[in-house]
Amino acid sequence: MLSFAFLLDFKPLLRLKVEKGDVILVKKLDRLGRDTADMIDLIKEFDRLGVFIRFLDDGISTEGAMGTLVVTILSAVAQAERQRLLKRTNEGRLDAKAKGVKFGRKPTVDKKKVCTLYDQGFGVTAIAQKLKIGRSTVYKALRQREPEYT
Repeated sequence: MLSFAFLLDFKPLLRLKVEKGDVILVKKLDRLGRDTADMIDLIKEFDRLGVFIRFLDDGISTEGAMGTLVVTILSAVAQAERQRLLKRTNEGRLDAKAKGVKFGRKPTVDKKKVCTLYDQGFGVTAIAQKLKIGRSTVYKALRQREPEYT
């Protein structure tokens, strides 16, 4: 039996390693392929090679005609669930954005302080050392000066 835990692009390697009679262990049904079509293609390819797939969390296997039928149906359901989840996540993100929620990392550099020091005659290197930031960050802050500092 072969067990491939978490490899990002495992399929080419898997195709090289499997032999007739092997059983591939997959944690969850939706982890085998990107979508239903991809998953079915993989299952068919492994079936031609005489390799079975066992889904540990779902307790099903491609061994036998009924196993293949169940996997096909469940993969379609899993894909529909993924699409529904993505849609709901996107709707939630858009709602939050409409309410004014800011996304991303909080600013860690006080741009006003950078501009004030620059206006006081400090050089870029001195500002970077004083604020413990990179020189490129100082240049970026100066390029993005607010109108009051321009």
